[in-house]
Amino acid sequence: MNNLQDYAYLEMAYGLAEKALGLASPNPYVGALVVKRDTIVGFGHHEGAGKPHAEIVALRRAGDRAKNGTLYVTLEPCVHWGRTPPCVDAILRAGLERVVISALDDNPLVFKKGLARLKQAGIEVSAGLLRERNLRLNEHYIKYITQRSPFVTLKAALSLDGKMATKNFDSRWISSESAREYVHLLRGEHDALMIGSGTLLKDDPRLTVRHPNWKNKKLTRIILDPGLRFPLRSRILSTLSRGRILVFTNQTASPQKKAALEKKGAEVVIVPGTSLELNLKKILLWLGRQEISSVLVEGGGSLATSLLEKKLADKIFLTISPKLIGGTNAVAFYAGRGAERLENALRLKRFSTFELGEDIIAEGYL
Repeated sequence: MNNLQDYAYLEMAYGLAEKALGLASPNPYVGALVVKRDTIVGFGHHEGAGKPHAEIVALRRAGDRAKNGTLYVTLEPCVHWGRTPPCVDAILRAGLERVVISALDDNPLVFKKGLARLKQAGIEVSAGLLRERNLRLNEHYIKYITQRSPFVTLKAALSLDGKMATKNFDSRWISSESAREYVHLLRGEHDALMIGSGTLLKDDPRLTVRHPNWKNKKLTRIILDPGLRFPLRSRILSTLSRGRILVFTNQTASPQKKAALEKKGAEVVIVPGTSLELNLKKILLWLGRQEISSVLVEGGGSLATSLLEKKLADKIFLTISPKLIGGTNAVAFYAGRGAERLENALRLKRFSTFELGEDIIAEGYL
């Protein structure tokens, strides 16, 4: 098999892996193909936590035809018991001649171990082709599995002059309808949405995914509410079937209000903090222990600024609309202390843009 053929089959495997976007968390997105005599005899992707991994699905489809064939898989096969048995054992039983792995698994329980097991069994193994595809596809998983903290993306709709709302907090709608629809696709790729209490009070959002591609998608909704001002008639409390509602507050929160929210079905979590701000790092670590691997932050400028100043955000996703709002008191995306010198300004890495209707979509990494 030449390198060009390996490339083509791995591209197909990544196409399969992408079918699991937003569904397999906290596990990685993985696709696999079994090829024999230039014919695909098995294929599959990991559909969700607790379900068979991509390699198992592909091998089951291939059956006896897998013997002396080649397995193409986007991520190193696991060697440990989790919700399912080790994939390496099934690969060895299948009698494969060759395994082509795109990327090694950053999980310390797996890293290089799956590769070593296959080589020790005498199977020809190659790894590393299209590795960069996995780095982007599984960026949520890689952060979560190595740091046990979710990948944090800040999302905002901005005017050309960087405002999120007018001085009277009017923000509907800065972005176009097509951009807002795209954002619901983005929501569906995450485990959780996060806002502050100010956004809850001002907008009364439901924080659900409303897109035909994600009809049954459940999201954990996170509200940061140090003063526990959460209105008991908020619309979000009528959407518990669409996912958990986590309310983070501090030790001074009213026990009566806490009990009332819990009676409505919300989960109230006490974390350290002041009357104005909670300990964001402790909140993210708590979410990691809940196997939440990704958080999309849709709060206002204060929350975005806090996450940026504390270096807790991983990525920024901005919808930039051809509008000028102006006003010294208009809501800015990033305020805070600001950089004293240009050399100290935050610089985004891997920055990219594309057009969507009249808007520009910009994203970059911190």
